[in-house]
Amino acid sequence: MSEKLLPLAAMEKLLKQGGAERVSDKAKAALKNALEEIAYDIAVKSIKLAEHAGRKTVKPEDIKLAVKE
Repeated sequence: MSEKLLPLAAMEKLLKQGGAERVSDKAKAALKNALEEIAYDIAVKSIKLAEHAGRKTVKPEDIKLAVKE
């Protein structure tokens, strides 16, 4: 999963909002990779939930349920 899904600038902004004064490029990349993995897992679970409900469309409730799992 090496394509650019989340920008590094957004990772820096999140870390700074969390209280970091300075953020290294490696820290931004690490957060980006972690968030993309989590998002991918949620997406896969959401799709399975929608299919189980007999739908092709993923709805917000599918995502909410996937996050709770």
